[in-house]
Amino acid sequence: MPPGSPLSRFSGYPRWVLIVGTAVVLSLAGAFGLVRATKSQLDGVSRVPAVTPALSPATPGIENYLLVGSDSREGSDPSDPDYANVGGVDTQPGQRSDTLMVLRYDTKNGSVSLMSVPRDLWARIGSGEKFDKINAAYRHGPDTVVRTVQRALNIPIHHYLEVNFQGFKTIVDAIHGVELCVDRASRDKHTGFYIGRHMCKTVNGTQALAFARSRHFEQKYKDVGWKMDPTADIGRTARQRQFVTALLKSAAKYVASHPLDAASVMRRSTSAFSVDDGLQLVDLARKLRPAASGGAVSYALPVSLDMINGTSVVRISNDAAPLLAYFAGTGPAPALPAP
Repeated sequence: MPPGSPLSRFSGYPRWVLIVGTAVVLSLAGAFGLVRATKSQLDGVSRVPAVTPALSPATPGIENYLLVGSDSREGSDPSDPDYANVGGVDTQPGQRSDTLMVLRYDTKNGSVSLMSVPRDLWARIGSGEKFDKINAAYRHGPDTVVRTVQRALNIPIHHYLEVNFQGFKTIVDAIHGVELCVDRASRDKHTGFYIGRHMCKTVNGTQALAFARSRHFEQKYKDVGWKMDPTADIGRTARQRQFVTALLKSAAKYVASHPLDAASVMRRSTSAFSVDDGLQLVDLARKLRPAASGGAVSYALPVSLDMINGTSVVRISNDAAPLLAYFAGTGPAPALPAP
């Protein structure tokens, strides 16, 4: 695909799709009326004071939440079956944001929208002039991530939520796995993920992480055999959306059939989060209650492919202007494409 060619136009989905695992627990809290019962668990989440100075002041009509899935190995166990692939803080000391999304809450009508941000977006890092892929900002701290996103997209960020690799697996294991379905045999030899053709498989936290972070995803075709996904990071983001949709369905099904386990699920899952000092998860859970039943819209940031010193990156395309204005609180919701 030549540099400058469009990779994606914004697309909407009338269902709840979020950063892998992060807001699923919050939406479940609202969906099952668990806010009051789990207040102590939600209020006990880890805080990130350093990020607070970088956050934007209040914006009339909207609240934007930066959702970060980091590749931090903190808490990893050498006995984990995926330790050889994922590594630990000793073998993988550098940290990057593995997933970035912005959640927009409309304070007037209660609507929720999401925008995914490609990790390969070329951007100035923090308040400086040095360019890098946007996911590299995380190694300089959460405050730098916030400043980088605000500057690159020209939108305010009012709150910050983060989940790391270990937290991701904890969320999946708390609901006893997620059912994934594929139409073609799928694998990633680097992460160890595999599902056979036309199969549905309940995956545990380790297997789910292998799928969600796959960067060498292959599918098997009758005529040509195994073929690598040519869409790179865009395809990876799409698979993460697919997974989170499956995660929500599995979580809702599990809690509905095991109501007495709801508090335990919340307790284990909220331990996976880190948030800014001002974010009240109980309040956010209430705001997300309508979204738990499918009332959220998801957008992909329109980007185009480019090459920088032999490295493939993406840049924001001109088509992104209406979407970014919406998330800045200065424009209406972009029209959704025809189904």
